[in-house]
Amino acid sequence: MNQTASVSHQIECQPVKDTKEFVDVSPPQRNWKGIAISLLVIVVVCSLITMSVVVLTPMEIPGSSRSRLTVADLYKPEFSVHDPGATWISDSEVVYRNREGHVIKFNFALNETEVILSNSTFVSFYLSLRYSLSADLKYALFAYDVKQMYRYSYTASYIIYNIYTREVWELNPPEVQNAVLQHAAWGRQGQQLIYIFENNIYYQSDVRSNSLRITSSGMEGVIFNGLADWLYEEEILRSHLAHWWSPDGERLAFLTINNTLVPNMALPQFTGSTYPRGLQYPYPMAGQTNPAVKLSVVNLFGATHTQELQPPDQDFYVTTVKWISNTHLAVRWLNRPQNASLLTVCDSTIGVCLQRHEDSSETWLSRPRQEPLFSKDRSRFFLTLPVKQGGQGDFHHITMFTKKDEVRHLTSGDWEVTQILAYDENNQIIYFLSTEESAQQRHLYSVSTLGLLPRRCLTCGLREECTFFNADISPDAQHAVLHCKGIRALMFLSSLTELPLKLIYPPDFSESYLYGLLLIVGSSPGDQAVTEEFRLDWDSVLVGSEQVIVARLDGRGSGFRGQRYCSYILITVSVIEYTQKVGPQHIDSVRSTSPHQDYGGFLTLTMLKSTDRLIRCAAAQAPVIDWTMYGERDLLFSSEMNPAYFHILFFSTANIHFQHSAELIKHLIKIGANYSMQIYPDEGHFLSRRSQIQLTHSLIGYFRGCLLDTSSLLDQRDDE
Repeated sequence: MNQTASVSHQIECQPVKDTKEFVDVSPPQRNWKGIAISLLVIVVVCSLITMSVVVLTPMEIPGSSRSRLTVADLYKPEFSVHDPGATWISDSEVVYRNREGHVIKFNFALNETEVILSNSTFVSFYLSLRYSLSADLKYALFAYDVKQMYRYSYTASYIIYNIYTREVWELNPPEVQNAVLQHAAWGRQGQQLIYIFENNIYYQSDVRSNSLRITSSGMEGVIFNGLADWLYEEEILRSHLAHWWSPDGERLAFLTINNTLVPNMALPQFTGSTYPRGLQYPYPMAGQTNPAVKLSVVNLFGATHTQELQPPDQDFYVTTVKWISNTHLAVRWLNRPQNASLLTVCDSTIGVCLQRHEDSSETWLSRPRQEPLFSKDRSRFFLTLPVKQGGQGDFHHITMFTKKDEVRHLTSGDWEVTQILAYDENNQIIYFLSTEESAQQRHLYSVSTLGLLPRRCLTCGLREECTFFNADISPDAQHAVLHCKGIRALMFLSSLTELPLKLIYPPDFSESYLYGLLLIVGSSPGDQAVTEEFRLDWDSVLVGSEQVIVARLDGRGSGFRGQRYCSYILITVSVIEYTQKVGPQHIDSVRSTSPHQDYGGFLTLTMLKSTDRLIRCAAAQAPVIDWTMYGERDLLFSSEMNPAYFHILFFSTANIHFQHSAELIKHLIKIGANYSMQIYPDEGHFLSRRSQIQLTHSLIGYFRGCLLDTSSLLDQRDDE
């Protein structure tokens, strides 16, 4: 978490709150040969955030009046990390929203702030946090009556608000009143607007102009224009948006996703009617037909013209679309097995796409959505690619490609570049985030593309307590907005398995007690559970108020520690056994537990089958259980699973297939397992607030009973 620090040239803090700071990353007067890049903190635009103090303060130590962390605390605004949503609008200006709810424009070069929207504006309209500003900062777009669809998508009604006259009017398609839109947003210039209604794209050149319908093929649940269907939203783009503005605002690239030949999945809706209703949506299971996808670009200035971009010959997903000039796009196409991709540069005026790079893997590509970073003239571009580092294996490092077929690696070492952020063309410097200091940390670095400057860590030691950063670089690559997202934490590295563990002890920890161990591992391939990024979740309540130690584990398949850890999936049970043998003697390891969801739920069940009563109880949320559906042998269904294990299953019916859980329940009954089950009717992956609170209470109650029912003193264990 950010805290103010005494730094040279620091400007007086403004009376607004935030969690980010602005850093000059430009070399002094372009004299960068042999000179270290100066790091100048320009301003801290926030007051102290006390979250880290609250969480790290012992809770209810004997003789103390401090209160324990409760479930209710998790849902209080003061216990949430404020994200100001800072956005660069010029080389020296950002717009963001502070903790009081005011939308602020800050010019750090002039040290001037301006309130664009006061928090009273939001209160007056009873609006949610969803808002956006026009490019000229004269109008605001507010969403209300927001209804969540899937993980990212939602529907809402919108109003346009004149910031200076306070005039308000609804945003509606022609001849439609009180419309519910699937998306609405400003363009890159002036007051450009686009919105999506009934799966079709509409465009307005300004707030008063007539709407122009760009597409007409949209069909509910079947054909999507500029919007992702369920598959692309959930698995491919990780966003509900499937359109991209050119830098000058003259063109719009968009996907058309056609699900006509895709089999439908029927999901029942059980509540709100006499009989259950069936909700059908396209869902391509393994081996079934995928949606047909085409990428087009529409010219919005002058006569409207739509140009389809040339796809590869094979059946590919579109995973990345990025404008690299006003007329050219970089597009990444990924094959269905996800082990090969093509990076092309497409000319939007004629639709021709030329291949610039091909990537492949014997297993799967670890970064299929990675965006390339191009120079302005498109003569060179940068990617992170696996590079062999001797006996340490392959690690992702920055690789530079040129039109002369030159390929050069700009970084090396047994650490990973996690993201390339910006390219300063004037000084030939790349800015990036990496794990060089530690696999659990993130710092901002710079490296010269000419090799004339040593690689520099720009945030190491900037704030001693902060070790996990994110950064937004200004358009001219001369300044950065830094966001401190974590603090140094206790790590326990198993030398036997080389898998990191993060141990979190109760605040009133005592050597005289036995503690149950709550084990948490990553839920998806490439995830990283053990980092120094700040987290506050239901297990924080358990560890803060009960005799429980929480351990987060990154097993095989976790990310950012080299390709040899990501090349296959295996939860190493020997980590638990190692902890039992050489770990803290106050851990009652026979009562270790493991709560997970989705693929993590599958791993949990595999661990239960693979251990001899080492894990006493487990929680799995909508687990994937029959791995034969993905071309591998059945890893779960066996009578070897000990019936003495306890299981609790959490299941949401809205967009999660009950088929998996039904198969699991049938097997648990067959082997005589003791299990309990919880169902949230007509809810999806993300539960409503009330259901989240109920689930949190249930998890805590379940593990409290499992872990603490026979807690005793160490001397009692010795007597036994």
